[in-house]
Amino acid sequence: MAAKITSPDQLKALAEAAKAGLNVRQGRKETQVTVHMGTCGIAAGARGVLASFMAEMGEAGVSDVSLHQTGCAGLCEEEPMATVTHADGTMYRYGLLDEAKVREIVQKHLLGGEPVTAYLIEA
Repeated sequence: MAAKITSPDQLKALAEAAKAGLNVRQGRKETQVTVHMGTCGIAAGARGVLASFMAEMGEAGVSDVSLHQTGCAGLCEEEPMATVTHADGTMYRYGLLDEAKVREIVQKHLLGGEPVTAYLIEA
């Protein structure tokens, strides 16, 4: 059960957190992260991966990346997966993701500009 809001400051903080979460999911930005959420992806844990991206990007203050979801990419054995697409069209598809891998992708790829080659899917 959620804690009760007992002051205007708590309400304002809650509203700001909600706005930050929405900002990550709205529009197309320079870089896009797309989590594959087909049936196989969901069964493999894609919901948790999507939530991890939202949390990690929010905590890191990532503002130039948008987060999206899509259906199956046809690589069920690599689920859960996410694709990072840059404005120049360069795409990086990551597979067999979990919370720790998402954290590393956010830190190294989204913030540092270096893809995490250990988690890339060879296509």
